[in-house]
This record gives sequence, C-alpha cells and structure tokens, in this order.
Amino acid sequence: MTIPPERLDQITHRFAELEARMASGTLEGEAFVQASRDYAELEPVARVAAEVKAMRDEIAGLEEMLADPEMKPMAEAELAEIRAKLPEAERQLAIAMLPRDSADMRPAMLEIRAGTGGDEAALFAGDLYRMYERYAAEQGWKVEPVSMNASEVGGFKEVVANVRGQGVFAKLKFEGGVHRVQRVPVTESGGRIHTSAATVAVLPEPDEVDVQIDDKDLKIDIYRASGAGGQHVNTTDSAVRITHLPSGLVVICQDERSQHKNRAKAMQVLRARLYEKMRDEAQGAEAEARKAMVGSGDRSERIRTYNFPQGRVTDHRIGLTLHKLEEVLAGPGLGEIIDALIAEDEAKRLAALSE
Repeated sequence: MTIPPERLDQITHRFAELEARMASGTLEGEAFVQASRDYAELEPVARVAAEVKAMRDEIAGLEEMLADPEMKPMAEAELAEIRAKLPEAERQLAIAMLPRDSADMRPAMLEIRAGTGGDEAALFAGDLYRMYERYAAEQGWKVEPVSMNASEVGGFKEVVANVRGQGVFAKLKFEGGVHRVQRVPVTESGGRIHTSAATVAVLPEPDEVDVQIDDKDLKIDIYRASGAGGQHVNTTDSAVRITHLPSGLVVICQDERSQHKNRAKAMQVLRARLYEKMRDEAQGAEAEARKAMVGSGDRSERIRTYNFPQGRVTDHRIGLTLHKLEEVLAGPGLGEIIDALIAEDEAKRLAALSE
C-alpha cells in the first residue's frame, strides 16, 4: 500500500504544528491535555512517515547518479538495498495510519470470573489474574485490585482490577472471552484430566466527563459483607450494592472496611461498564461480534485453551499454538500471543482498506 507524497507532507506539517504548540507554553488545562493526546497519537506515525520520505528522497537521488558512469556501480548497489527495505517501511506506515480505537490509550478495567468447573474454575481464575499481573509488570503498568471475591479453596469466584499505564486497552482488549483449562486438579485422586473455564472481560476506563451518572438513577444498598475476606467481614455494614436503574447494571463491592471506599470503587466499575455499553451501541454490529466472544462461561465458548498435561496454549481465533505454557503464565509468552493477535487484526484491517 503506497502512501502518496502529499499525504506524507500533511503528516509532517501537522506534527510540526503540534510540536510548536506544545513548546509554546501557551496551552493550559483541557487544551494542553488534548494537544498531548494528539501528539502521542501522531508521533509514531510521523516518525515512520519521516523514514519513508527519507528513503524515497534517497532513491530519487541515487537514480540521478546512475547517469554518471563512475558512480553507477555504487548507486545501483545502494538502490537495491533501499528498494528492498522500502516496502516494509511503507507497510509499517500504513499500519501506523490505520484508524485507532479512541479507547486504545486508556487504562482498563480487568474482570475475571470463574465459569464452568466449580473449585477448579476458581483456581484457574486465580492463575489468569496472576498471569495478567506479571504481564502488566513487564509492560511497566500498575494493577490495582478493585473487588475480589475469593474462593474457599483458593483462587477467585470473581476479581476486578484497574490496569493503568501506556496503551493498556490497546493490548488487553484482545483478552476478552472464555479461557479454558485442561489439567488434573489437586483434589483428583484418579489422575483424570478435568476441563474448566473462566471468563475475562476488558473494559476501557472512562473519564468522568465521558459518563454522566445521575444520582436519582441509582439504587444503593448497604449491607454486611460476607465470605472469605478478613476479620472485619460480617462485623460492619460496609458492603455496597449499586443498581443503575435505567440500564439494570448491578455492581457489588465489599472488599474495603470503609463503606465510602466500597462505594467509590463500585462507582468506578459501574462507570466503566456503562462506558462500554455506550461504545457497543455506538459501534453496532462490530461491537456485538466482539462482545459475543465473552459468552456465558460455558466450556464450548472459548477463545484460548491452556493444556497443562501437554504444556501448550492454543489461541483458537488465529490458530496459534505455543508449547510454552509456563512462559505464558509467567508473562513473556502471553506477550507473544497478544502481539500475534494485534498483527492479525492489523493485517485484516489493511486488507479491508485495499479492497
């Protein structure tokens, strides 16, 4: 896909304008925030555009040198080298120019729920949470638990966490769906392999201005916390259940001793779910197809399988199998899968533009 020279000039000019505005010191408040976002979004595009322009200019200069018999051998050798590199640089530029999800650079709300499989599913949900914690640490992101409903045998029936950092949603959004595990549970005396599942949802975290919530649309219940959690559980009325009446969404938070902290966390989760609902409605059929991946938590609706006896992980959407289960659960291997999913998504969108 060849980008016209005038488009390269537009990118270069726009980036130079943004650089000048950022350096002027005249931007304040929301104007500075918006300019910073525009700069961060355009900078990688401008960088690759500059590389492509430099290569094209160099090719033009070398082609002129072909007329000089003395310079021709050297020019031909350099031309061959640059012409071989140019298509990949132009492909990278086309990828950089693909329309981006407006939420890609946002933090994300990560929700993991045990699905089919009882105690073993809860243990697997715990494994997934730790996998994402390790991957986040590798990326330089910060994971902050919002709500944890621990299982009596370990792991989680449900866990919700904030993941903050650069480009969190852009990478984690491909993790939404049903994850299936095949292994021999520690409680299985006969050595039989069991199959369980956990669902993962990844929601972009909105700014407060993105989602306005009217107090009159909320039904808030305060009650005594229950379940595994600590000495304060069952001793204070600190658990909070918020029902958003127009949408019917319900959020429960009981991890903190303070009712006010639980309410603040519950509102954070509610705001993220409402924002995702708004995005789904705005994006229509494409969003419906993406949300359909999450499914009900049944074993059959899976995007990825973690097979412990064979030490392999298979992502069914792109047919990728890695025989490095331990590395995936430790973080680095997960990065390999996510990079492959991003590359597949970019390839499909590039193909659609070329049609």
